[in-house]
Amino acid sequence: MIRAAVAPLAFNCVTVTVVRDGSAILLSEFGQKPINVGDVILLAANTLCGGESEEQVTVTTICADTDYVIDQVFWQHVGLLQDRLDAQDFAATIYTEPAQILRLGEGRAGALEPWLDELVALSTEHRPVENFYRVQALWFSIAHVIAPFIRTSDTRLSSTQRATTWPAVPRVRRFSPLRREARRGAELLRSDPVRHWSVGDLAAELHLSKSQVGRLFVDAYGKSPIAYLTMLRTERMARLIRTTDDPISMIARKVGWGDPDFAARQFRRSIGVTPRKYRSMIHDRAAQMVG
Repeated sequence: MIRAAVAPLAFNCVTVTVVRDGSAILLSEFGQKPINVGDVILLAANTLCGGESEEQVTVTTICADTDYVIDQVFWQHVGLLQDRLDAQDFAATIYTEPAQILRLGEGRAGALEPWLDELVALSTEHRPVENFYRVQALWFSIAHVIAPFIRTSDTRLSSTQRATTWPAVPRVRRFSPLRREARRGAELLRSDPVRHWSVGDLAAELHLSKSQVGRLFVDAYGKSPIAYLTMLRTERMARLIRTTDDPISMIARKVGWGDPDFAARQFRRSIGVTPRKYRSMIHDRAAQMVG
């Protein structure tokens, strides 16, 4: 159950969030959208998303890891695909929307609740081997209901679509992307997001060519190095807007953007609202809680 605002965050896994009670305003690449009981939020890996609850909202979130999702795509379309690499390219082609709100309706979403409750209970038992097959069965039942509502496309139809949105390795996993350079590249950007990074700078640090670094990041994280850096800066900018009274222009400089207008455009593209609108929403919410 969520009563407060949720800061924009990105996770290195696909997330499926079912709204079970209440309502909220969701902020992501699709803009500012209302969500209610019966909605499901589907987010690709490394997609920023936050929200403002109206009174309160109850949700259940499922996180799906990269290898697992790609394997499911392969077996779902095994008649068309040669191997897992084909499945990865296929998923990148048809699942082009990084953030979707699926309007299942209260009835369909309500039918998911027993499965969601059991899935939550099993996940807290910390017995992955013993519960493996039951967890699979529950997930497949949920996915069977949700899948028909997921938008797919073999072409890019809007500016928010991106050609590679397959999920990347979750941060909570104990093993890293297939190549250590990918992990090192992400660590470099996370450790110093204020630095005026270029792909050439990152390539020099990793002792790779610029084209190799670009492919490396897309393969591991589903986006280019600069897009990954933009995500990190936007996430940090949102946190500073929420926790300080510093001017937006000062916050932009603190996260690595010298041009406040450019920072505002990047923020709006990732979060769906301008930095000023985001701050206004935070202040309005705080005033309501005090009142």
